[in-house]
Amino acid sequence: MIRSMNTSTKAFPILLRLSFLFTISIISEAIDTITTTQFITDNQTIVSSDGSFEMGFFSPGNSKNRYLGIWYNKIATQTAVWVANREIPITNRSGILKITNPGILVLLNETGNIIWSSNTSRTVQNPIAQLLESGNLLVKDANDDNPDNFLWQSFDYPCDTLLPGMKLGKNLVTGRDWYLSSWKSNNDPGRGVFTYWLDLRGYPQFWGSNGSVEWYRSGPWNGLRFSGNPSLKKNSIYKFNFVFNKQEVYYSYELLNSSIVSRFSINENGFVQRWTWVDGKGWVLYLSGPTDTCDTYALCGKYGSCNVGNSPVCGCLDKFVPSRPKEWAMGVSTNGCIRRTPLDCEKGDGFLKYSGIKLPDTQYSWFNESMTLKECQTACSHNCTCMAYTTLNISGEGSGCLLWFGDLIDIKEYTENGQDIYIRMASSESEGLAISNGGSKEKKGETIGISLAISMVTLSLIFGLLFYVWRKKQQQQQQQQLKREGRTRDIFKHGYNNESQTKDLELPLLDLATIMNATNDFSESNKLGAGGFGTVYKGMLEGQEIAVKRLSRNSKQGVDEFKNEVICIAKLQHRNLVKLLGCCIQGEEKMLIYEYMPNKSLDSFIFDPTRSTILDWPKRFHIINGIARGLLYLHQDSRLRIIHRDLKASNVLLDIDMNPKISDFGMARSFRGEETEANTSRVVGTYGYMSPEYAIDGHLSVKSDVFNFGVLVLEIVSGKRNRGFFHLGHNLNLLGHVKIKTGNAILISTLN
Repeated sequence: MIRSMNTSTKAFPILLRLSFLFTISIISEAIDTITTTQFITDNQTIVSSDGSFEMGFFSPGNSKNRYLGIWYNKIATQTAVWVANREIPITNRSGILKITNPGILVLLNETGNIIWSSNTSRTVQNPIAQLLESGNLLVKDANDDNPDNFLWQSFDYPCDTLLPGMKLGKNLVTGRDWYLSSWKSNNDPGRGVFTYWLDLRGYPQFWGSNGSVEWYRSGPWNGLRFSGNPSLKKNSIYKFNFVFNKQEVYYSYELLNSSIVSRFSINENGFVQRWTWVDGKGWVLYLSGPTDTCDTYALCGKYGSCNVGNSPVCGCLDKFVPSRPKEWAMGVSTNGCIRRTPLDCEKGDGFLKYSGIKLPDTQYSWFNESMTLKECQTACSHNCTCMAYTTLNISGEGSGCLLWFGDLIDIKEYTENGQDIYIRMASSESEGLAISNGGSKEKKGETIGISLAISMVTLSLIFGLLFYVWRKKQQQQQQQQLKREGRTRDIFKHGYNNESQTKDLELPLLDLATIMNATNDFSESNKLGAGGFGTVYKGMLEGQEIAVKRLSRNSKQGVDEFKNEVICIAKLQHRNLVKLLGCCIQGEEKMLIYEYMPNKSLDSFIFDPTRSTILDWPKRFHIINGIARGLLYLHQDSRLRIIHRDLKASNVLLDIDMNPKISDFGMARSFRGEETEANTSRVVGTYGYMSPEYAIDGHLSVKSDVFNFGVLVLEIVSGKRNRGFFHLGHNLNLLGHVKIKTGNAILISTLN
C-alpha cells in the first residue's frame, strides 16, 4: 500500500520550502521526467512521451480539494487512473511534488509537511521520476536503462483502476497484494468500502467485498476464463492472462491496438467494469460484474443453484431437496439444500455429473495440476470429506484436478461457457446418470444398432421376473415391518440389545413415549439448535434437565456414527466430557440423551461480538485448560484410548459455571493397548481443523486431536474463526496469519 504520512515533520520547514524557488527549477514545459533539481507545483504537469497520460494536481467532481494524480491526456473527459494522496487532500493550491536524493517521492503541503511519500529499500545516486507511456510512474536511476530495475512504481499500488500491464493478485515472494479499492464518491477518491482482491484460500479466485463482507466472486480460473465470468472471452479490444507460479499469482490484460483506450475499474458501488472510450460517445460500458441477482454470493445456500431465468431464481440441484421446506415455500432459500439420499461413504458413494454451471466457492478446495480426471475421481472417492471434483484446466483436452471439501456453495447455471462438476452422491442416486444445468438429465444421442437378440433376452427376463416379484410383494412388506421393530438389535450388532444393554453399557434405553413427554412432543419452544445431524431439544426427565439429540432421517451422522457415539462415551466419566444419560432407538427414531448444558456451545460465545465480552482472559484460560484436561483423559487415562477427530468450538459445551465439556463423539476412533496411531481411508471431521497428515494421507493419531486443539485455542484467544478469517494484508486463514505474526516476532527478537 502507498504510505500516507498523517503526522507533521520538520524535514522541510517553510523557509527551506521557499528556498526551493532559488535552488531548484520549476518545470515549465511538458516533459515526462522530474529530477532532484526540479519539482512540480499545482499549476504544472508532466506528460508521458507519447502524450497518453498526464500527471499533476486535480480536483475530482465538484470537490475543491486538490490531489496528485495521473489521468488520460488525449480524451475530453478527465478520468483519473491513480491518486497519490487519496486519503489526505490538499485544501489549496500550494502542493509541491519533488524527488529526494535517496530516491523517494515526497508530496508537501503549504506548511512544508509531508502528506504522502513513496518508499524504497535501496538508494541510487541519480534518482528520477518518470511517467511512462503505460501510465506507470517510475522511480529509478537515471543511468540505468533496465526497465525492471526500479526503486518504486505506481503500478504496485493500484487505486480503483487496472491499466494494461498492471497486475491484480499477489506476489508470493514479497507478499505484496495488488487489489482494487473503490473511491468513496465521484468527489472523493479516498478508499471506499468496496475492494476487488485475489483469494488464495484454496484454488485462487477473485472476490468483490463490501468491507469485510464477501459480496460476489469470479470463480476459479479454468484455463480459458474465470468460471463465474462466462462472457470473458477472446475479443478485438484486449487479451487477458492469468499467471500462477511459485513467485506470483495475478490477472492482467493488454490492449490489442495502441489507439484504443480501455480500462478496468471498480466504481463507488462496488461493481467491477470494463470501459472503452469512443470518440463522440465518451466512455462506453463493455462488461460489468456482478451481472445479475444470481451473482450475489451464496444466495441459494449450500447445494442450491441459481438461474435468473427461473422464478424464483433459486432451486436445488437434482437429487437434492430444500433443507427447510417451509422457508423455501416463503421464498427464503439461504439455508440451501440437502441430499435426498444421505451419503454412506463406508458402503461406497458415487458421483453425479452436473454441467453448465459456475463452479462452487473454492475456499476449501485442493488442486493438482498434473492429475488426470480419472485420478482426480479416485482421490476424491477415497476421502469421505471430498464432496466434488472437476478438471482444473479445460483448455485443450483438459488436465489437472480440483477437489472440494465441505458443502458446495454459490452455484449458478449458465446457458453458455458453464463447466462440468462431479458431486458425491449415494450410490443409489448416482448409477449411470449425468446431470446438466443443475436439474435436467444430460441429453445423450440415441443408441443405434442395438442387437435384436439382446432385446429378446431382456424382454424374456423381465416377463420371467414379474411373477416372482408379485409373489414376494407381501413377504417384503412384512419383512420391512419386522426390520423397523427390530432396529435396536440391528444397530447394536455386538449384543447390546434390550436385555444386555444395562449390563454391558450401563446405559438406560428409553422408549419414544418417554422422550416425547419429556420434550413436550418435540415442541419448537424446546428446540435448542440444529445441525447436519438433526435437532437438539431441551427436556425434563424425572426432575432433571436433559438435552435430546434427535437424528434426522437425512442426518450426516448415520447408524454407524450413532452406534460409535454410544459405545465410545457410555462409560466415560470425566468432568470435562459431556455425560450421556441414555439413548432411544425405536422405529426410524435414533436419539441420544445428554445432561443439559445451559450455556450451550463455546462458539456461541467466542464468535459473538456481544457475548464474547463475558469471557475475560481468566475465563478463557479456564475453558482452554478444561478442554485440555478432557483431551488428556481421552488420550491417556480412559479405558480405551480415544481420538475425537472433530474437536471444534461447536462441539465444546458450557455448563452453568462455564466449565467446558467435550461432546459429539460420532466421529471418534478408539484404540486398544498401546496403539496411538493408524491409517484410514475414511477421512472425517471438519475441514480447517484437521491436521495436514490426516486430511491428505489419512494418517490418524493423538496428534490429530492436538492439532485440532491448537486451532481451537487460537480461535478462543482471538475470537476469530480459522475458516473464513479475512485480512486485507493477505489471503491466509487464521493459522497462516498467526504463523506470519509469529515469524515476524521471532525475526525482530533475533535482530534485537
